[in-house]
Amino acid sequence: MNSLLNILWLGLKEIRSLLSDAVLVVFVVYAFTLAIYVQATGTSSEVNNASIAFVDEDGSALSKELLNAFYPPRFKSPEVIIADDIQPDMDRGRFMFVVVIPPRFEHDLRAGRNPDVQLNIDATAMQQAGIGSGYIKNILNDRISSFLKRTEQTGPKPVNLIVRKLFNPNGVSSWFKSVVAIINQITLLTVVLTGAAVIREREHGTLEHLLVMPLTSFEIAMAKVWANSLVILVATGASLFLVVHLVLKVPFAGSVVLWFVGVVLYLFFATALGIFLGTISRSMAQFALLIILVVLVLMLLSGGSTPVESQPKWLQYITYLLPARHFVSFSQVIIYRGGGLWAVWRQFLMVSAVGVGFFVYSLALFRKSIAVSK
Repeated sequence: MNSLLNILWLGLKEIRSLLSDAVLVVFVVYAFTLAIYVQATGTSSEVNNASIAFVDEDGSALSKELLNAFYPPRFKSPEVIIADDIQPDMDRGRFMFVVVIPPRFEHDLRAGRNPDVQLNIDATAMQQAGIGSGYIKNILNDRISSFLKRTEQTGPKPVNLIVRKLFNPNGVSSWFKSVVAIINQITLLTVVLTGAAVIREREHGTLEHLLVMPLTSFEIAMAKVWANSLVILVATGASLFLVVHLVLKVPFAGSVVLWFVGVVLYLFFATALGIFLGTISRSMAQFALLIILVVLVLMLLSGGSTPVESQPKWLQYITYLLPARHFVSFSQVIIYRGGGLWAVWRQFLMVSAVGVGFFVYSLALFRKSIAVSK
């Protein structure tokens, strides 16, 4: 009973210490509000307002029809340039796409020949360039086909392909990016707050005060775990309902309670990681460098930025041991697909196992560090 009371009062001390740090409080609020909104809406893998130009060396009715086939919001209004301006304009980044229509293009088409249309792409924007080239190819083929047939109607096709987009029917990228942003902020902020608390105790000399009190290393560590986890949990709940649900209109298909159970399990691992990094760091500068080396790698390999399946096979086996991967996995199952406990119990079990194992190791290292301080 005394041990639980010690953990409670130490945790309350951690919360008061955090709330007294105005910069840290502002950082937490920003990370779970504006940062998530900007990440969800400010970046997109879709093609929007792509700059495009045409070199029309044909001057036919068909070539003019092709120019009129491109319009916002996917593409900016096309500009007509000459062939000598292609290289200088693309070097300056003025156009992402330049379509070159050769001389006698319409004449060759009507004669049954297969003339070439050149598409120049600025591939420095790799994702937009790849998707945009597919858009341009389809638009040109459809418009040329309808022009030659003199009709927009197409004949019956041998197969009627019916496409059903599950879980995100309109392909809204903010639905996915907002949840990934919350997951990343949970990982980053939990590690930062917990690790900074350990370093702050050492730098301010309060660790020595704790050492002379009848406290164990387990009580000190558990107080930091529950206090910082509670702060992140409250911030996550507010962000999920205020920013993601109300502002971004992202639906929550599954059980909110079940997802928060998974968040609590993951927070146990993240706080243990924060204690570990705070213990081995001798200054805040060292801690910041370790954040870059460890936490950013966790976020990149979690499957939130790129699918785990697209990673090398040997790396996929390694990421199976990362709780961040399972966190992203069960979040997608619960939030988007509406899965229940039967669908995510394996991920829950893996996060719990790794979290407990890492906490035991971090606690042993923390206990050893306290023994050295004594």
